[in-house]
This record gives sequence, C-alpha cells and structure tokens, in this order.
Amino acid sequence: MDAFDDLLRGVRGNGAVFGRSVLSPPWALRFTDDASLTLCVPLRGEGWIVRGSEEPRRIGLGDAAIVLGPEPFVFADEPEAAARTELLREAHCGGAGPAGDPPPTGDLAGRTVLLAAAYHVRDQAPRRLLRVLPPVLVVPDDHDCAAMRDYIEAQVGGDRPGRQIVLDRLLDWLLVCTLRDWFDRPEADPPAWYRALGDDVVGPALRAVHEAPEQPWTIASLAAEAGVSRTTLAKRFTELVGESPLAYLTEWRMTLAADLLAEPGVTVGAVARRVGYADAFGFSAAFKRVRGVSPTADRNGERVG
Repeated sequence: MDAFDDLLRGVRGNGAVFGRSVLSPPWALRFTDDASLTLCVPLRGEGWIVRGSEEPRRIGLGDAAIVLGPEPFVFADEPEAAARTELLREAHCGGAGPAGDPPPTGDLAGRTVLLAAAYHVRDQAPRRLLRVLPPVLVVPDDHDCAAMRDYIEAQVGGDRPGRQIVLDRLLDWLLVCTLRDWFDRPEADPPAWYRALGDDVVGPALRAVHEAPEQPWTIASLAAEAGVSRTTLAKRFTELVGESPLAYLTEWRMTLAADLLAEPGVTVGAVARRVGYADAFGFSAAFKRVRGVSPTADRNGERVG
C-alpha cells in the first residue's frame, strides 16, 4: 500500500448512484446531487460540462470527466445551451435514465448516451486527495477501457442479483483509473507526496508509514526501510514532500484518527492506540495541535477549516 492507495481506499462506492441518459439535441442536464464529485463518461456522442464561471469543457466518446461538488453543473450539447432555461432539465444519479429520452430500442445515431456516477465523500482521508483536484478534469479516451464501458452500460440497465455491489465496485474502478491517469498527465499538478512515491529514497518511507501508521516510527527506522542514513532520508523527504518524515507521519495519523472518531462507540483511547499513541493524553495534544480542536470537539462536529 502507498499514499495513493490509502487515500483512494476511502473513495469507495457504497450504494453508489449511477445514471444513464439518452439525449437528443438540443439538450442540457443540470446535476444537483450535492455530491462531492461526479464522474461523467459519454458512452455515445459528446457534450460540454459547464460549471459556474469555469471555462466549458468538452468531453467526447470514451473520455472521462470528474466534476468536483457540491456546486451544481450542467452537461449540454453546446456550451450556450447551459444558459437556455427552456432546455434545462434536472438530473440526479439515481438510476438508469435520470433524465433524457426513454431507453431506446433502435438507432442511436445523432444522440448522446451519458453515464454519470455521483459520490459523496464523507471521510477526511480522501478529502486530502480531492483538495488538489481542479474543479473539472478531463482524461481523454482510453481505448483499453472500451470493453469495460460496454459492460458498465449493460449493468446500469440490468436487474440481475448483486447489481448494486457490482455497480459499487465499477465506480471504484472508474474513479481510480481516471484519477491515476489524470495525475500522470503533463497538465496535472499532483501533490508532492504523489510525486515522491516514485523516489527511491522517499517512496519506501512513505509506503511504510501508510502500511503501518500505528508503528513507533522514528527517523532511524524509516531510514532503514529506505536503506539510507537518517540525514539522507530527512533531507530528501523534506525536499520532495515539503515537510519532515515525522511531521508527515503525525499529520497522516491525525487524518486517520478523525475518521476513526466518527465511528460510533469508539473511545478516544482506542483511537489513540490505533494510530500509534500509548495514551489518550499525548494523542489529544497532538490532535489539537494538528487539527485545531480536541478529539472530543472534532467528534462533535467542531472541525476547523
């Protein structure tokens, strides 16, 4: 496991909401799911994503787009259509055909088929990933995914047993592939830790922290994971990540702790032990220093920022 795996592990479909719309021009769908992010994939045709004052973004057949929420956005056949109130139809990712024409049985020529998936991110860990994404990102067509897109379309319109679990996992797959491909593109601005994952010195230390954050890590033990001296690790880690190894470890532990505190019935002491602290007092002091509030206040919703 590495930092990217760990953050994406929190972005999982659980009762994922998918929708498929079949659209004949002119058309404009306004998505108002209040979702943390929405994934849009044209299965046929193309369209434009218009989000607030952002520059409209075209997505074509096979492209994948992620739109950050919770602000609403419009998917239209032309950018100008987003402002035409007589065309706007409300769209929700609540099942096949949230808006648009009825599912067709004949020729789809001239029509657009849009697959949309909304996801509500509640955990703190994946929010670290979402914070570095642009409002709208588009990953161009990946021909390797064509067969999977056809399978997804069939699942959305089907009613076989286990359909929801299959859709949940397909949402996981779509999100992970799209985000990973985006970060590998030249126009992306990935976080420092993502770039550092490929470094021979910093990468092993990052993976160790994410595989076992509860371990009593020191500069010496992390340096041993990387096979370098303490000085080399400390210098290289700070250069690439922007903070020291132990500062990164503490911040990551507190992010995990914030999610654990949201679980019902879990005590502060239990959370402390699960993130590597021997007692609740030391943990509470570190938590307040990093997150600005005590663990109890955080649990009660008094989060800062």
